Amino acid sequence: MANAISANKAELIAIANSVASEKMIDKAIVIEAMEDAIQRAARARYGAENDIRAKLDPDSGDLRLWRVVEVVEAVDDYFKQVDLKGAQKLQKDAKIGDYIVDPLPPIEFGRIAAQASKQVIFQKVRDAERERQYDEFKDRAGEIITGVVKRVEFGHVVVDLGRAEGVIRRDQQIPREVVRVGDRIRSLILNVRRENRGPQIFLSRAHPDFMKKLFAQEVPEIYDGIIEIKAAARDPGSRAKIGVISHDSSIDPVGACVGMKGSRVQAVVQELQGEKIDIIPWSEDGATFIVNALQPATVSRVVLDEEDGRIEVVVPDDQLSLAIGRRGQNVRLASQLTSNQIDIMTEEEASEKRSKEFAERSKMFEEELDVDETLSQLLVAEGFAELEEVAYVELEELAGIEGFDEDLAEELQSRAQEAIDRQEAAHREARRELGVEDALAELPHLTEAMLVTLGKAGLKTLDDVADLATDELIQKKREAPRRRNNADGPPMRRPSVREQDKGGVLGEYGLTEEQGNEIIMAARAHWFEDEEEAPAPAETTDKQEAADADSTQ
Repeated sequence: MANAISANKAELIAIANSVASEKMIDKAIVIEAMEDAIQRAARARYGAENDIRAKLDPDSGDLRLWRVVEVVEAVDDYFKQVDLKGAQKLQKDAKIGDYIVDPLPPIEFGRIAAQASKQVIFQKVRDAERERQYDEFKDRAGEIITGVVKRVEFGHVVVDLGRAEGVIRRDQQIPREVVRVGDRIRSLILNVRRENRGPQIFLSRAHPDFMKKLFAQEVPEIYDGIIEIKAAARDPGSRAKIGVISHDSSIDPVGACVGMKGSRVQAVVQELQGEKIDIIPWSEDGATFIVNALQPATVSRVVLDEEDGRIEVVVPDDQLSLAIGRRGQNVRLASQLTSNQIDIMTEEEASEKRSKEFAERSKMFEEELDVDETLSQLLVAEGFAELEEVAYVELEELAGIEGFDEDLAEELQSRAQEAIDRQEAAHREARRELGVEDALAELPHLTEAMLVTLGKAGLKTLDDVADLATDELIQKKREAPRRRNNADGPPMRRPSVREQDKGGVLGEYGLTEEQGNEIIMAARAHWFEDEEEAPAPAETTDKQEAADADSTQ
């Protein structure tokens, strides 16, 4: 027969204190876990059907064990209820509705009971420890923390943070960085998530914010808020760019970040395993900031397209490779830094593009407005690109062009409106030939040209449009980064448009996300018409019942 396993009062309290200090959790949690374990053991001894409670004094170690029964008139559960006569034997003044405490003798823990109690205590302590870890790190996202490399699993680095463990996933590491077990390593707390197996602390050494925090540690002016890092972009392990601005005109932001003989920036470079860092003065003027971001390349001209969020940068022929950078690195980092897509082109390419656009627009005005070449070229030179601009611009602006008068301006606007009407009629006829429903023409923001495009794509009914997601309707095609494709340079390594970047059906028309949502919701409106009409019969029935009741009275 197995010997009973027991502990005296002093040992129980000593165990609770030891576990609480070791796991850095509240002693009350350990005491509660012990009480729960004792309750389970007592239920196994006296019967699981009984309502048994245990109380362990955290100071003296005294253990009280009792059974709770309810006083009722008719007993349904003999384990948890007692009638009035039986209750008065236990407590003289007992009455219906009272709860009586029936003391139980202490139990002796056998081997199985002790093992089960141990598991209960361990589980509760483990849950409390996990909750403590989560509460400690949940508000520390974005901080830099130092830890010791514990192990490397499948390329992921597990870091011992003292009171918890963090993981640096493979994609958040600096490429080609050699990490060994026992190395001290600094990283950024990227995210803290609560999961069943405990809090998961994700760390990063490749995130741009990691570099920002390192500069804040090395440059006192950044920590004090005198200098601000407005933007950062990284190609981890290779190159990085940061845009800085000084709120004190007497302090040079670039010089402060570089430090005496480059001491400050070198400290960051060493931590990032030799990653080259370009420190760029940030500017409110977007064009100036783009020119700075493309350093060391020299920029001739910057053309901003705010509607499409694209930027055309013209560079001299000998600066093209420098502006693009190795494997497109320089222009890619500049795009990330400015949050805009940048197209690099040479002076020759820019000139060809302008000439082509000028010729196309001139020919369009010449044909649609029935004017001579000189007049159409003059309109293009003044910045007119579409018929709508000519038709709906202020008359004074059109008449103010050199060589124009009010009569000529009125005639041009009249011809432009007639041309627009002709195009609309042609598109309407084409739309009807494609079988596109007239109901689609009533949707907001859709023109006849757009309806023709929808018809060619097989979208001819309200249900067809209603079934689309917003990005399927209006998302633009994403072009690959510009690469040289001439006889002297390497061929393009990827197609101009990826297969997964097909874009939306109406992507070419430049509709916004809000407009796309309005179109789709308007197309879905007929789905809910039946639901709105459904309550009407019920209301009629209620009125009829009320009328019948009145007539009966």
